[in-house]
Amino acid sequence: MEHWIYTFNVLNHAVSVNMDTLITMWISMVLLVILALVTTRKTSIIPSKLQLTMEGIVNYFAGIAKGSMGEAESKRHLPLILTLFMFILTANLVGQLPWHLIHLKTGELASPNNDINMTAAMAIVVSLYYIYYGVKKKGFHFFFHGFSVDGLIITFVDTLELFVRPFSLALRLFANIFAGEVLVFTIVGLLAYFAPLPFMLFELFVAFIQALVFTLLSTTYISMAINEE
Repeated sequence: MEHWIYTFNVLNHAVSVNMDTLITMWISMVLLVILALVTTRKTSIIPSKLQLTMEGIVNYFAGIAKGSMGEAESKRHLPLILTLFMFILTANLVGQLPWHLIHLKTGELASPNNDINMTAAMAIVVSLYYIYYGVKKKGFHFFFHGFSVDGLIITFVDTLELFVRPFSLALRLFANIFAGEVLVFTIVGLLAYFAPLPFMLFELFVAFIQALVFTLLSTTYISMAINEE
C-alpha cells in the first residue's frame, strides 16, 4: 500500500512527506478538538452519556497513573497519557472510514497509524519525554547504576531498552493497524458484500486494544523513569 508522496525543497534539500498520512492525521486532530468542545460545552452535575463516557476515560487513566506513580506525578503526566490514547484511538477509527471511495493519483487515504513514520514519531516523543523526566528526577543515576557487577548489568540493559522501547512501540502499533487494513482490503476485493463485516468489526476491537496497549506501555515507561524504586 504505497503512499501519496509530495516532495518540496527546503534550503536546497529535497523533503518528502506522505500527504495521505498528513491529511488523515489532521482529520483525526480536528475530530478530537470538536469532540472536546462538544463534551465540555454543557457540562453538568448530572452528566450526559457523552460526558459520562469521557469522564470514565479520564478517571480510568487517572487511576492507573495514580496507582503507578502517585497522585502528584500522575497529575503532571496525565495530559500526555490521555492525549496519546484519544489520538491513537481516533486515528485508528478514522482508518475504518470508506476512504477507498476517494481515488488519488498515488496511494490512498487510511489511518495515519498505518504509516511507520507516524507511529515512530509518537514513540520517539514518549521516549524523549520519560528520559527528560527521569534525568530531571534522578540525574546521572538515571543512566548509570554504579560500578558493581549488578550496576553495570542494569546500566547495559537500561541503555539497550532506550533503543528497544521506541522501536517496539512504533512497530507494534504500525504492524497491527497496517495488517488489519490490508486484510479488510483483501476481503473486500474477494467478496465485497457481507464477508468483510466480521473483519471490520474485529478491526474496531483492534483499534481500541492497540490504543490502550500503546498508552499503558507509555505510562509504565514514565512510571519506571520517575519512581525511585
